[in-house]
Amino acid sequence: MLLKTPYLLFLGDAVDPLAAKVAQGIKDWRPEYCVGQYRQDGCNADMHIDDLTIAQAIERGAKTLVVGVANRGGVISESWISVFEEALNAGMDIASGLHNLLIDEPRLKTLAEKNGRALIDVRVPQHDYPIANGIKRTGKRCLAVGTDCSVGKMYTALALEQSLKKMGVKSTFRATGQTGILITGNGVPLDAVVADFMAGSVEWLTPDNDADHWDLIEGQGSLFHASYSGVTLALIHGGAPDALVLCHEPTREHMRGLPGYSLPTLEQLRDTALNLAQVVNPDCKVTGISVNTAALNDKEATDLLADIESRMGLPTVDPFRHSADRLAEALA
Repeated sequence: MLLKTPYLLFLGDAVDPLAAKVAQGIKDWRPEYCVGQYRQDGCNADMHIDDLTIAQAIERGAKTLVVGVANRGGVISESWISVFEEALNAGMDIASGLHNLLIDEPRLKTLAEKNGRALIDVRVPQHDYPIANGIKRTGKRCLAVGTDCSVGKMYTALALEQSLKKMGVKSTFRATGQTGILITGNGVPLDAVVADFMAGSVEWLTPDNDADHWDLIEGQGSLFHASYSGVTLALIHGGAPDALVLCHEPTREHMRGLPGYSLPTLEQLRDTALNLAQVVNPDCKVTGISVNTAALNDKEATDLLADIESRMGLPTVDPFRHSADRLAEALA
């Protein structure tokens, strides 16, 4: 997958910051790729980088307009099309991780062909994946699992990779969603894989490796989320993890997008995820807890992390705020 950099991050009319988590992830982990952001009226997300028009972004060297907003259902809004057309006419490619594909939009396809530009849909599987066989693979694997969607599973895996490499431990981040793929340039768009092959695609993504090598698998969904639990179970059984890191966002009043469902406790997540992981890897252990404390001040964050660590008996950190070193030490 060849994405031309730098990027202009398209935030569109994002209803809240979480709706622009794709842009946030790219900005946080590849800031050198980002020349600015494009926001429409009513946008409630902000990457705190320069707001640019298409023309201004071209002047700064932008090569690709990256769709950094992911609405419920992953569809291309009609209000976005004119901006995409302007970008194609100005000489930019467009990359998107939405379920609604760029190449299925006739106006965009025609314009891209006319201008010699690329429409890049990162959520289209690039391989024929096998059915999972559950055979044990060499190497080690760690999977981030969450109490809910969008709680920091990708950030946890990326931060773990950084910390392990700093310690001299061989490790690889394995992307399973559109943001991770846009950050690394490869991976499996797991929620776009046919159900029978989801677990197999995770086996394919995390093949045999050196005995001391760690694959850090990006988590998706939540076992407790009525909409997205299937993709989580595929990761657990396909990944056959040796270690689980529990991920949590402490200020949620209900599951994202499901007002009638409260979040599970960390104890419930630990017990449920571990039992399912031990179906394919009896030696799997829960090794740490990652808490997204972005909504808390320093004292609140410190007190909460200490309380959870005392209660759960596991190293508990915010890996983006404080580094993932202690989580990495628990693996290494």
